[in-house]
Amino acid sequence: MTDLQRALTWSGPEALGTGFARGTLPGLEVCSRLLTPSKLLDVIMRRALSFPQLRLVDAGQDVHPGRYLKGLADRRGASVSVPDMRKLGRLLRSGCTLVLDTVDFFDPAMETACRALQWWSRELVQVNAYLTTQQAAGFDLHWDDHDVIIIQLAGCKSWEVRGLSRNAPMFRDAELNTEAPEQVVWSGTMQPGDVIHIPRGYWHAATRTDRDADDPENFSLHATFGFVKRTPVNWLAWLSDRSREREVFRVDLDRWGTTENEAAQDKNLIAEAARLLADHPPSEYLNARAREIDPGRQVSTFGIFGPPEAAVCLAPFPPEIIDHGDTIEVLSTGKRITLSPAALPAARALLSGNPVHLDHAGQALGVDVRRIAEVLIEEEICGEYTPELATGYTGMVPDAL
Repeated sequence: MTDLQRALTWSGPEALGTGFARGTLPGLEVCSRLLTPSKLLDVIMRRALSFPQLRLVDAGQDVHPGRYLKGLADRRGASVSVPDMRKLGRLLRSGCTLVLDTVDFFDPAMETACRALQWWSRELVQVNAYLTTQQAAGFDLHWDDHDVIIIQLAGCKSWEVRGLSRNAPMFRDAELNTEAPEQVVWSGTMQPGDVIHIPRGYWHAATRTDRDADDPENFSLHATFGFVKRTPVNWLAWLSDRSREREVFRVDLDRWGTTENEAAQDKNLIAEAARLLADHPPSEYLNARAREIDPGRQVSTFGIFGPPEAAVCLAPFPPEIIDHGDTIEVLSTGKRITLSPAALPAARALLSGNPVHLDHAGQALGVDVRRIAEVLIEEEICGEYTPELATGYTGMVPDAL
């Protein structure tokens, strides 16, 4: 996160979505740490995947899934869709773009990166990987309904970015948004370690059609981190559920009353709707969303293989710690947990997002960190720091202490 902000010359998440930005990471270590072409193909090989989560694009058009996916039946006759790696490899050799959505669902390093970006931005984040080979074209000029940060991980790719043709466009919108503006905001070639930020609605396209056929690096790999920010539309959708708490919004609308009754009904409901909006402002919606979102995925062994040696907070957003003096409260994933004031240093370490080795932390802090960790793991705010999970943190996230 430090390198990313430095590359974009940002001081925090406030700049997300405000304008195009680009820069270069201070070092390339994070690129290979996040993903390499061979690691991406290994992830694909070991998963049951189907279209459109895994897709190939040639000349801006989707390649038919039957050309790289096959049904694999077990001895009981159940069939799953898996990649045919030999066919997929031939397509890559001929030149195309491979896209794997939600890489964070499969890879600990990408999951850790997305969680870091979520804690930073307070928005949900997912990452897609794009591997383009030879001189293939990518997607045609288009816009996304979310902000993106793109990191070039390996190879080179040429980009063109244009501005808005409709302010704040949405996936479900009142008008179509099909005409790209003429003005080019930026065009150039992204090298490994380069970063760009493209706000929602900015038109863009990426290609390798301009690359030399004799280029020894005949591929490009980049990761696109997507931030789906909340809008007043989301607030109003949330309010529609809150309205169910009030009887006036649950009763049937009177369709057959007199004109006077209809006017009274309209006046009453409009007034009640205004009170509902005033009672639950957008700030309450954002806070409630951060506190009530479901826990992240985690392995739960319940001590079958012995007590955990380490723990890490896996909540989608940073837990809120409130110090009341005589007690402290932890608010996260729809839970409210009360702890003793003596637990505060341990709670801060365990909820920092950094791994905590329990015995080491207990000695350093002078409290029973293991007991506090057990509570937070039981409530799914923290998770057991398994060796497999640790592979996503090593080299990127230091120990809490």
